[in-house]
Order: sequence, then C-alpha cells, then structure tokens
Amino acid sequence: MDTYVILRRSGWKDAAELGEAAERSSAEGERMSDDVAWIRSYVLEERDGRVGTVCVYQATSPEAIRRHAGEAMLPVDEIIKVTQTVFVRPDPVPATA
Repeated sequence: MDTYVILRRSGWKDAAELGEAAERSSAEGERMSDDVAWIRSYVLEERDGRVGTVCVYQATSPEAIRRHAGEAMLPVDEIIKVTQTVFVRPDPVPATA
C-alpha cells in the first residue's frame, strides 16, 4: 500500500457532523481493510466557519480511496500520493484544561 494525503475542504458544518462522518469512515474502513487504512486526520477551521480535514491514509490506489469515500459519504477534494516522510518531531500533545 502507498501513503496518500486527502484534502477535504469545508466538508462538514461542525464537529458533531464530522464525528458522524468519522464513524462511517471507520466502519467502511473495516470492510475495506485490504485496500484502505485510515492513519490520522488533522481537523481544519475553515474561513466559512465549517470544518475540513487533511487525512493521511494508506491505500492500494486513489480509486480505493474514492470508493471508500463514496461508501462512507465523505467529500474528496484532492488525493496526493506521498513519496517520502520527513520526521522532525512527534505531533504535539493537545493541552488539557
């Protein structure tokens, strides 16, 4: 499998709607586990107040990602193949209140 970054701009109205989409994505990912693996997502605060994401997946092809997205009812604005990872430091740990 190759690694891909998926851009989903302004795909959801709020975090609750994104949470529902994440549940659908996980369920569909389980069914397609030979073709698609969701690694992580970064949630974006869009200018229009909506929520977008940048997602990292491993997949057999961009077509497999599109199939997964279609079945899970997820938007896909762009799929970009990752050719190399430059690891500088781990992701920051969110601060606790």
